[in-house]
Amino acid sequence: MQSFIQNIKLPINEKLYLKDPQSSEIGNKILNESINLINEIGFEKFTFKKLATKISTTEASIYRYFESKHKLLLYLINWYWSCIATRLLIETSNIIDPVLRLKKAIHILTAIPNPQFDQVLANEIFLKEIIINEAWKAFLTKEIDSENNDGVFSVYKSVVNDLVEMIKAISPQYLYPNMLVTAVIEGSNQQRFFAQHLPKLTNSSSESDFVEQFYQDMIFKAIQHD
Repeated sequence: MQSFIQNIKLPINEKLYLKDPQSSEIGNKILNESINLINEIGFEKFTFKKLATKISTTEASIYRYFESKHKLLLYLINWYWSCIATRLLIETSNIIDPVLRLKKAIHILTAIPNPQFDQVLANEIFLKEIIINEAWKAFLTKEIDSENNDGVFSVYKSVVNDLVEMIKAISPQYLYPNMLVTAVIEGSNQQRFFAQHLPKLTNSSSESDFVEQFYQDMIFKAIQHD
């Protein structure tokens, strides 16, 4: 499914970059190739030197855009959550039935994007891989509180809030909507990580992708039995 939303320029927190990488050709090369390189070799082995070699530029030119690879990772994570926030707005706003709206939202959060059926934004599929394999590394730092104060996680939190409001529309007395939503988001990505690397820890696999089905089942059983 080709869609106009593939070409939407998504706003990213200005605290994450020194110069807007979406404003220039070299900046866009930095973004696109960093996604490929992180997915290829992992964030630990990723360096600006290796990225510079890939895009035939200098480390200094990359440092004009990002002060560190940590800030670049946060940028990519923000990019992904901006994709999700945009898709939630476009794909659920016209659904009147609150149950169907929540089911659609869970699909957007837990499924691997499929351009044949979903309105997938540019790079969303590859950003999803980074979320699955690398995103937790952005949280486990001493800087998380100051980054939170700078609004670095505001888009992620807005996505959580969108789902919380959908749950409240179905079950307003449910006591733990925020915990349930974050359990679904983080848990679904963890289950996909397990399926790739530690398959004995999950029931999902490339042959039998049960992730979305499991979390659809979990959410509705939780809120309907409240």
